[in-house]
Amino acid sequence: MFCAVAAGPLFLVTGIVQGVVRDGFDFTRNAISQLALGEPGWVQTVNFLVAGALLAAGAVGLRRVLGRGAGGVWGPVLVGVFGVSFWAAAAFPADGGAGFPAGAPDTVVMSAHGGAHMAAGVVGYLALCGAFLVLARPLAARGHRGWAVASRLAPVAVLCGFAASAVSVLAFTAGAGLGLVWLAALALRLGTGPAAARRGVPGALRDRP
Repeated sequence: MFCAVAAGPLFLVTGIVQGVVRDGFDFTRNAISQLALGEPGWVQTVNFLVAGALLAAGAVGLRRVLGRGAGGVWGPVLVGVFGVSFWAAAAFPADGGAGFPAGAPDTVVMSAHGGAHMAAGVVGYLALCGAFLVLARPLAARGHRGWAVASRLAPVAVLCGFAASAVSVLAFTAGAGLGLVWLAALALRLGTGPAAARRGVPGALRDRP
């Protein structure tokens, strides 16, 4: 369960640090996925693989916490699909462009592996948005009505960021980052309460509405 809490923040921090130290990388022009290109790109590839593994493990933990209750099947399945999309993104790197890595043209020319990378991201984040909607039910059932409302609104913010990517890559990064952070918050909220404690989740805290 808590693997899902760690996955997003770890992925984002690792990506941001790389973006700061890699020559030629510009957050306003380049996507974090492009950090997998070039000689030091293995770091971002490993970042994708680790995040995918943590999300997959988190999906198993989520299934354990939710049990047969509301969202107990589709919530974990959709989070698991999101995790698999990170492995696909590692297997099929993004295309270079916007001057990164060094020597790349300003205009991105879509390749087969770049198209597969993009498709993995689309499928993964649609699954994540679906998970947010499904997980709103167990949140509401536990009395976290504000969290449930926010979980239903989060997909709108994520998809708006993606839609604005044609204008600003930074908007895309913000939308993707928001999705990762919100999943971490939901996993932490669902994993710390009486229901979690009864199922033996370590460190479960007393639930608060």
